[in-house]
Amino acid sequence: MREAMGASVPSAGVACAFERLMLERLVNPANGGPFDPDSLTEDYEVGLRIRNMGGRGVFVRMRDAAGELVATREYFPDSLDGAVRQKARWMVGISLAGWDRMGWQGGLAEWWMRVRDRRAAIAAVILFAAYVAFLLWGLLVVARWLGLEADHRPSSAVELLLWLNFAFMTWRAAMRAIFVGRSYGWMHGVGAIPRAIIANLIAMLAARRAVFLYLKSLFGKPLVWDKTQHRFPNL
Repeated sequence: MREAMGASVPSAGVACAFERLMLERLVNPANGGPFDPDSLTEDYEVGLRIRNMGGRGVFVRMRDAAGELVATREYFPDSLDGAVRQKARWMVGISLAGWDRMGWQGGLAEWWMRVRDRRAAIAAVILFAAYVAFLLWGLLVVARWLGLEADHRPSSAVELLLWLNFAFMTWRAAMRAIFVGRSYGWMHGVGAIPRAIIANLIAMLAARRAVFLYLKSLFGKPLVWDKTQHRFPNL
């Protein structure tokens, strides 16, 4: 979508490639190379820098002769603490410090995508509120069954808004399952739906950590690369 809109395409550190001339243009003598060692998400920032310089990035999705998806696998931390640390580093680098470092450049499409990139911390707060509301709704249902709470329906406008949100959530979950299933099989596709709950939990915990790290940086404590330990299978 970003590519089609003409916005920058962030280059993930895993399985990204650069055209040689563009890589030379990215070199900054102050950094000793094309990547900024002070950045927590230098791969993401490079994609934005390329767009600022008039270049473009593309997202390549292709299969080999056997029909298998061509990809590089990265083993994400398999513990909650490791996953939160990894996600928090991304969130600080993209959503918080990225605002300071990269600013707002480009046209309307670029601004829109940067807003989406930098909404992560706010989105985590909304996620937390949504889960709390869901739990409270469950308590109200139980109370109604026990006759402890009078039946109260929301206004028609609020009810319409809830149904619209439910429809969008269903659509998002369906797209998640379909596209994962196309690449990895229907079992993984179906499993992508409940895994979203775990991903949301990680996002909420990471947002809390990211905000505290960023606030500390504003008071003089420099941001440091919080490298997480990855465990690789014995091949």
